Amino acid sequence: MNKSSDPLRQTVVLASVILAVVGSFIGSGAAGGTPIQNASGGALAADATPIAPDGPAFGIWTAIYLGLIAYALWQLLPAQRTDDRQRALGYPIAASLVLNAAWILSIQFDLLWLSVPVIVLLLVVLIRAFQLTLRTRPKNLIETIVADGTVGLYLGWVAIATAANVTAVLVASGFEGFGLGADLWAVLVIGVAGLVGVVLAIYGHGRLAPAASLCWGLGWVAVARLAGTLLSTPTAIAAIVAVAAILIVTITVRVRTSRSVTSATSATSRSVTA
Repeated sequence: MNKSSDPLRQTVVLASVILAVVGSFIGSGAAGGTPIQNASGGALAADATPIAPDGPAFGIWTAIYLGLIAYALWQLLPAQRTDDRQRALGYPIAASLVLNAAWILSIQFDLLWLSVPVIVLLLVVLIRAFQLTLRTRPKNLIETIVADGTVGLYLGWVAIATAANVTAVLVASGFEGFGLGADLWAVLVIGVAGLVGVVLAIYGHGRLAPAASLCWGLGWVAVARLAGTLLSTPTAIAAIVAVAAILIVTITVRVRTSRSVTSATSATSRSVTA
């Protein structure tokens, strides 16, 4: 890559995070916009569909945005300017932030149908960013947290948010589930979300961040179905089972991966000293 393009990449990442943060203020209602849960006729409210997480679940955005801000500032440092890992990650992360702002705007302008392709594309971009973090190891703890950790947390949350978003659009459009009950559909969707978490755990070699945010979202789905205004015991049980499955697989894969790395390191050390 041409070194002259590195400052442009760094600037684009910084500008995109500023755009996303401004969008989040609008989406929260703090800047005069309608809160997301009240926009589009309340289609994304905690009691709108059986898949909707309870309100406190969205507090995870604070951690995600702080991580993204930290990454945007960290990647501005001279040491990251020509770093191949940041060259690969920069534009996908910037694209995710622009798509995030576009999603908020689609909800604010009552274009609920538009929110689906936007959030699906956001999910695809984050999967790509996650793949890039797996190609090479981070150089230090700071990079592990602000780059790998942030991307993983972002991806896990958007995975459950995509399921909730698609479900909300279907319900708002009058979809009746082909005669199947709402509880059955909810359990099926939760099952898919759980499967996604298991796949991420295996593919990501036990990365904790995506598992944490996905389980956070599913946990609050369970809370909403057990204690909210839209009760559904089958959905809550499915969400709890999905959380357990994701955690068990993630921890198991992580332990096995750590043991493999330790064994490989020991073997290398023995061969060097032999």
